[in-house]
Amino acid sequence: MTVPTGRHPATTPTAATTVAEGAGAGAVLPHAWLSARLSVYLRRAPESIDPTVPLAEYGMDSVAALSLCGDLEEEFGLEVEPTLLWDHPTVESLLRRLSAVLAAAAPADSPAGPAATAAVDQR
Repeated sequence: MTVPTGRHPATTPTAATTVAEGAGAGAVLPHAWLSARLSVYLRRAPESIDPTVPLAEYGMDSVAALSLCGDLEEEFGLEVEPTLLWDHPTVESLLRRLSAVLAAAAPADSPAGPAATAAVDQR
């Protein structure tokens, strides 16, 4: 299960952007951060990664997937199950899940919604 740990704020200005479509108003989405991390692990330009193509087709292996899970834990203060990228194999699916979890974990006085504990690996 992946849950906010409270070690870090749910979002940081450099790591997250507000999503305008797909996840609802005020949802927090680490799109730019995720694109940058994936480009490192997949050794390709961020703009060359189609968000609807499974990351495994670009060469995402278990080592890179676990490393990305660790990056997510560190950057966003989440506990991430190692199966996250297999449960959400595309950028689009992964961003939807992360957006939901980060929005649920946002403080009650933020525009994203009340504080909550949510699992990143649940569908």
